[in-house]
Amino acid sequence: MLFHFKDKFPQLAPYWDKYLEFQKRMEVPAKTVLLEEGKVSENYIFVEEGCIRAAFNDKGNNKTVQFFFEKEGLSSLQSFLKNTPSMFTIETIEPSIIYLLPKKHVHELMAELSREPGFLNLILDVMAERQLHYMREFISFIRDTPEQRYQNLLNERPHIVQRVPQHYIASYLGISRVHLSRIKSALARKK
Repeated sequence: MLFHFKDKFPQLAPYWDKYLEFQKRMEVPAKTVLLEEGKVSENYIFVEEGCIRAAFNDKGNNKTVQFFFEKEGLSSLQSFLKNTPSMFTIETIEPSIIYLLPKKHVHELMAELSREPGFLNLILDVMAERQLHYMREFISFIRDTPEQRYQNLLNERPHIVQRVPQHYIASYLGISRVHLSRIKSALARKK
């Protein structure tokens, strides 16, 4: 939510530069847990390189809820803002380069940026865009078949299909790996 705005707002460069010293740069392997479900989120995560997923445990089954890629930021927002246990785990899928900015510095940065003209509107726009994305996915889970959800993924976010292992995609779609394999085979036959 923060550092990927610097390209849109070059006039805010002094703020980004000021908080660089508080960021922890990490090169981490795949399957590195950055936040464990049930723990309180203490850092805002920015992805410089790699792929990260958010997932939760459902009676022993791991359910993926979202993927994050280069130039995207994330946290367990309710945990980060309210100091409550995170509802999901955040872990890397690929070897990744990430930056962590501790909560204290995020609050300081947001307080400073809130005085900049247009920044609050930008934050609201980004939050509304994310909310709309999540609502579309929620409605799709109710309305669409697994085949339609996979086709939507291919059409709207093909980078996920290209980079993410199939078992995570199946989990994200709410289906088994076998079902995903059948869907892919059926689509291949239609071509």
